[in-house]
Amino acid sequence: MNHPEQRERPTVSSRPIPPRAAFYVLASIVVSFLAASSAPTPLYATYQAEWGFTPITTTAVFGIYAIAVLSGLLVLGKLSDHVGRRPVLITAIAAQAAAMLLFSTAAGVDELLVARIVQGLSTGAALGAVGAAMMDINRARGTMANAFAPGLGTATGSLISGFVVQYVPAPTHTIYLGLLAVFAAQAIAITLIDETVTRAPGALASLVPEIKLPRTVRGPVLAVAPVIFAVWALAGFYGSLGPALVRTLVGSTSAVYGGLGLFVLAIVAATAVLALRKTRTTTVMYTGIAALIAGVTLTLIAVDLGAPVLFFVGTAVAGLGFGSGFQGGIRTVMPLAKPHESSGVLSLLFVVSYLGMGVPSVLAGVLVVHGGGLVRTSEEYGIVVIGLALLALAALLLRDRPHRAPGMIVASGATATATGLQAAEAEQELSRR
Repeated sequence: MNHPEQRERPTVSSRPIPPRAAFYVLASIVVSFLAASSAPTPLYATYQAEWGFTPITTTAVFGIYAIAVLSGLLVLGKLSDHVGRRPVLITAIAAQAAAMLLFSTAAGVDELLVARIVQGLSTGAALGAVGAAMMDINRARGTMANAFAPGLGTATGSLISGFVVQYVPAPTHTIYLGLLAVFAAQAIAITLIDETVTRAPGALASLVPEIKLPRTVRGPVLAVAPVIFAVWALAGFYGSLGPALVRTLVGSTSAVYGGLGLFVLAIVAATAVLALRKTRTTTVMYTGIAALIAGVTLTLIAVDLGAPVLFFVGTAVAGLGFGSGFQGGIRTVMPLAKPHESSGVLSLLFVVSYLGMGVPSVLAGVLVVHGGGLVRTSEEYGIVVIGLALLALAALLLRDRPHRAPGMIVASGATATATGLQAAEAEQELSRR
């Protein structure tokens, strides 16, 4: 059977939207889906006041979204290779629109949970298809867009939602209806772009999750898994309990402050992806770990002192750690995976990511209620993140030490060679365009 990349169609447009414009339509879908995922963050305080639930429920709502995204990625992530990008994207957008209707009409926690599940499944399905479609059109730009657009979407969704909650009437309806209009426009646009792959058999078989850890990547995966888990755990914290913590530090009930922490973390992370895109992978990885440790340390000091300005400075530094740590982890592992192993290895990294996003935030919600409260839990959470980053640093230092075994020398050389070839191919493709 031919691989999907061998079945790509020529980039000659037969529809109203040419490939270059289609690329930006696809990138906008990543931004809007991730914006929709962070839109509820500033609204949690409103929901909590109306429905009277505890922080445990808040983190459960957030955690179930992470699990749903993970399920969508693992089950539906490869479907577009067989049925085409456009059918999967149109279906995912329709499901996302349905989730917006569920959010806007939710009258309790049960409806909120259902909306988050539908939203998560559709996001997981869409990210696989839209990411592949962008790389079909332009591999170099598609790779960069896949790393940059999620952070941009998370940041804008959180901030815009905060302003809507604070200044626009009926915020629990307005933000979702606005996103619904965006999704409707994107669905129309998708029907006007060319399909980038032809249909192939095996659609049902592709729905079976396939996670593999080949011998050649076991060491690198074990080395980067702690930092990938840590950066996504930090994102999960800012998306679930972050709004309440920020409002406590600032001494304000403004919803804008509620979304500001996640905005700062995500926008700096997205910027870091762009800024470090040409930097050596090992440098990016060490930068991510150092920034994560420094940023979380600053935020812990800020929480202890009750200093909101220092808290946001620490959040920005942690955002640098998020963007570079995750990017460095992907770039450390994926060049060592053979083409037929890539999807399984990448799926495993996503498993680590979304487990990091969902599980610690739910546990933190339990500790807020039954442990030491919001501030104490935040401090304990930060210490765990720092510990994971230090564990990743130790693992990387062991891999890169001068007296490593011959097998490790080969693996390290393979990483450098593969990364260099990847960069060269990207530059050649960009120069051709």
